[in-house]
Amino acid sequence: MLVVHGVWVDGRLGLWAEDTAPRPGESGPGPAEGTPAHPFAAAAPALAALLAAGPGSAETAPAGSPSAQEAGLTLLLPSSARGPIPSPESGRAAPAGGGTGISSWRVPALLVPPAAALPLLGSLPPYDPVSLFDPDDAPAWTPGLSLRYFAVVGEHARALVRRGRVLPQLARTGEVPEARWRPVLTGSDAAALRGLAAAMPPVCRAAGGERPSARVLREALDGLVDGAARSAMPDRLIAGNRPGLRSALTDRWLHALTAEDPSLPSARPAEATTLGEALGAWLAAAHELDGPVRACFRLAEPAGDDDPWEVEFGLSPAGEPGRMVPAARILAGERPPWLPESPMELLRTELERAVRLHPDLHLALRAAEPTGLTVETAWAFSFLRGGAPALRAAGYGVLLPAWAGRAGLGLRMTAGPAAGGTRNGPVTGLDDRVTVRFDVVVGDHVLDEEELAALAGRRIPLARIAGRWVELDDAQLKAALRAAGRRGGEASVGEVIREVVEGGDEELPLVGVEADGLLGDLLSGEADHRLTPVATPSGFRGTLRPYQERGLSWLSFLSGLGLGGVLADDMGLGKTAQTLSLLLGERTGGPVPPTLLVCPMSLVGNWQKEAARFAPSLRVYVHHGGTRRRGEAELAAAVREADLVVTTYGTALRDAPALARLEWERVVCDEAQAIKNSTALQSRAVRSIPARTRLALTGTPVENHLAELWSIMEFCNPGLLGPAKRFRRRYQEPIEARGDEEAARALRRATGPFVLRRLKTDRSIISDLPEKLEMKVWCTLTPEQAELYRAVLNDMLGRIDRTEGVERRGNVLATMTRLKQVCNHPAHLLGDGSPLAGRSGKLARLEEIAAEIVEEGDKALVFTQYTAFGSLLRPYLAARLDRPVLWLHGGLSRTRRDELVERFSGAEGPMLFLLSLKAAGTGLNLTAANHVIHVDRWWNPAVEDQATDRAFRIGQRRNVQVRKFVCVDTLEERIDEMIERKKALAESVVGTGEDWIADLSTERLRELFALGPGAVG
Repeated sequence: MLVVHGVWVDGRLGLWAEDTAPRPGESGPGPAEGTPAHPFAAAAPALAALLAAGPGSAETAPAGSPSAQEAGLTLLLPSSARGPIPSPESGRAAPAGGGTGISSWRVPALLVPPAAALPLLGSLPPYDPVSLFDPDDAPAWTPGLSLRYFAVVGEHARALVRRGRVLPQLARTGEVPEARWRPVLTGSDAAALRGLAAAMPPVCRAAGGERPSARVLREALDGLVDGAARSAMPDRLIAGNRPGLRSALTDRWLHALTAEDPSLPSARPAEATTLGEALGAWLAAAHELDGPVRACFRLAEPAGDDDPWEVEFGLSPAGEPGRMVPAARILAGERPPWLPESPMELLRTELERAVRLHPDLHLALRAAEPTGLTVETAWAFSFLRGGAPALRAAGYGVLLPAWAGRAGLGLRMTAGPAAGGTRNGPVTGLDDRVTVRFDVVVGDHVLDEEELAALAGRRIPLARIAGRWVELDDAQLKAALRAAGRRGGEASVGEVIREVVEGGDEELPLVGVEADGLLGDLLSGEADHRLTPVATPSGFRGTLRPYQERGLSWLSFLSGLGLGGVLADDMGLGKTAQTLSLLLGERTGGPVPPTLLVCPMSLVGNWQKEAARFAPSLRVYVHHGGTRRRGEAELAAAVREADLVVTTYGTALRDAPALARLEWERVVCDEAQAIKNSTALQSRAVRSIPARTRLALTGTPVENHLAELWSIMEFCNPGLLGPAKRFRRRYQEPIEARGDEEAARALRRATGPFVLRRLKTDRSIISDLPEKLEMKVWCTLTPEQAELYRAVLNDMLGRIDRTEGVERRGNVLATMTRLKQVCNHPAHLLGDGSPLAGRSGKLARLEEIAAEIVEEGDKALVFTQYTAFGSLLRPYLAARLDRPVLWLHGGLSRTRRDELVERFSGAEGPMLFLLSLKAAGTGLNLTAANHVIHVDRWWNPAVEDQATDRAFRIGQRRNVQVRKFVCVDTLEERIDEMIERKKALAESVVGTGEDWIADLSTERLRELFALGPGAVG
């Protein structure tokens, strides 16, 4: 497998890759003279061939096209004395011995022009940590963090082009001028750029010497915006013949703005200077500097139908319109400390700039000290639709009425029993008939055709209806009149569901659904409470909890209709048991084709054991590994003899054609976030396998973007949410970019019938789950640890102070690692194999707690993020406690992992289980333990909670005690305080690890890392 990284160099995206397969001599140092070759960098031709084959089609993999150029790059990378330090995605261990620093390495690379790089960046496969390091399940390549970062920049560039935030320029990057598109970055766009620069992984700027992240980002954004604009523009901006070298420079420049070659050779210097200065002034005017205080505009609605609207002017701190001080109050003497000395002069200057964005504001400039405008309804409508969005995007404050931007007219659908039916009659299929009525509404007020016709005749863009102001336009009124014309009739259940999912149209969205009986329960998302209960199948060995029985009823109901669903119960609530009971239940009526279950490799054994435990009558065939049935006849015979076929995502991708030729009752995707990227090959492969119905199991239906929900729903019910482009326009962009509550409600209504989500913290769902008791365990350092801590700190702060850019960030992260190792144990830092006893306060505390746990007859999970530390702890604790201690880490095979889990879960099994946080933080059921200890912290609450949930889940009958070790008056305590202060934002603050600390000043780092007086015990 290759891990593909990205750097921005010479106006192009540079792609290079690490080969994760071991090669002889790869970890040794390079040649003594010159820049050494990176020992495990992949050859450029191999990288080009691999990228050309995926993740999308050949058309979407331009890195393999002729426009990609092979080159050698010199990169500044984190290194030790033995060689470069591998990236986290590679799964390699860092070279042993020697300190860490930044060194130069030569790598073969592909240089891809921006326009060709955009399709690749837009179709990266998802990061799947479970299958990434499985030899049988791993993809051929995976993007590194740097390449994913450039994908975010690429999407930002596309968004700027879509919103028209670009201007054409005459650029001079070399001797020949070029026609280029450049972004206009003001207001929120400028703030977003600053955030992107702060989040840049250091490897993104590893090429081309030391460069600040803001400069690299601007170069990349300029290039990607130019590429996105050329892709979005028509082939020609002006008609006629292609201009020749003797044509006017302006004509040649216009042609070059969409041509493949942007250069303008033979341009006369004087003519190029004149055109460049004019275009530069245009861009500069659009980029007028945003000050700390900005103009603010408040639109106030009239009290009555005939009263005028008011636009109030004022000033507010940039980005804080809620603190607006109206101009009238400024003139009356109100002077907050943030106001400048001449506030009214600033306000007038701001208004003069704002007029360029919304010319109707020019009326205010007639006054020497403008405070506001009294306007008509048409003016207010123009401001709402055009002026307010433009001003807000440029960084001005805009305050609008609470109803502004929300849907005005809406469509309400009412479905009831068909003639002769009963209110709660059973819904047995998608072809069942129901009566349907459509009403045009504003809030709770229903508009009849006469009212709509009157509104259309008045042609007023803003109208007051039932005491509520509503935005109207011709398209919306025409759609409302059409809807009013089809008031009622009959439709099938399938057609009703389609209406709900489509959510009306853009002019007249569906804002309410009322239905009777079980159909109403399904459409309201309450079907699991009111559907006809399905009894626990007789072959199920165990007892389903009430909420699990409701889940089984919901699954059976959807399956009976031929619909797919997403069982999104919280982790540990028994999705596996509900699925197995569904398979057992449907076999009570006779033979049923088998179910194909696709899951990460680490869960194959779990499904085998759970099926044997809960549903021993089910015939299970595992289609995975080198011994799987490969021949078509042989595979078909094995499937015919099975009720449940379990395979992995990697195997499903490889064997998709053979699996697609077989008959399946359903396809189930466990950990369905693995198919959240709709363009990834494994997502396409799983969707290509036909089945009567489909089921997705996941505790996280949305991890990062709503597009992930669309991808999972597209698997469950193909086509039900419409094309991805329409979903993005209808739901994703309004919700993610603007926080649109109406769009969010519409999406919940559209997906609610097919998503069942229950949380284990909800006492109405499960009331007998034991408590989770979390506590901090405060540890002190030994004198030896304190001396080492000070020595590391003094040495590394000196290095940090003397370095900049990538090298400085590398030194900061290396300091973090070394100080955390000191807090664990001196032998962990030194790696010298020296004795452990009596040298670490944290180890002494661990010994004490472990001894108490063993003495009480309990079991404990002990998590560490460092494999080297776990390897030191296992033999030491086993000897001190006189008990076997198990040790699970990423280097173990699946078989060995399963053996350890089974051994620990046994009644007579070992009482202490050491686990690597990365290898064992997800996918394991370890309820035999009722103690969880985090010896060293990952500083990401979500990751720690996931690891804790190995024990705190269904099946746990005792309270779970969670201990998090923190060394007093060290960086561990100070980072813990920062996390606690920002608990609500913790995931966004530390979600990418500890890189955010690398951007702090040296003085701030000194405060963060300093050893306090209470550190030594």
